[in-house]
Amino acid sequence: MTNRLDLPTVDWRRVSPKYVLVDVIGNVVLMIGLVAVSSIPAYVSRVAAWWILPAALLVIMIVVIAFVPRRVRAIGYQLRDDDLLFRRGLLFQRFVSVPYGRMQLIDITRGPVSRALGLSDLHFVTAAASSGVVVPGLLVADAEELRDQLVALAETRRAGL
Repeated sequence: MTNRLDLPTVDWRRVSPKYVLVDVIGNVVLMIGLVAVSSIPAYVSRVAAWWILPAALLVIMIVVIAFVPRRVRAIGYQLRDDDLLFRRGLLFQRFVSVPYGRMQLIDITRGPVSRALGLSDLHFVTAAASSGVVVPGLLVADAEELRDQLVALAETRRAGL
């Protein structure tokens, strides 16, 4: 009996190692915002016990940031015969299979930090609302090449060729 995912034994295509910096910067910005907002009650009330909340948030965010390099290494994708298989996650792994014939839109986006590092994200839109797959941290040339390749595959699959 075959496995439903039928995962090939070949290596996964990985995102750029530079994506670690993009993810770290995003988490640091989030951390600064959360610690600042959670510090307001302690600052206003001048009660020392209220400082436990921002301190706990700071510790949690530092642990999250420490796992960023490993989490980025866990992101990968494979081009298979009939679909693109995407994976991410450490503790809770997620595998998403996007059939080429179901792809309606393939979009490339670049945020300010990603743009400064020469990276972009590839977004896949299908008819299913919950299938928002994003392959982050691709080099711009790789993202454009993959987009063109997937558009061609999607057109041939929809045409039934």
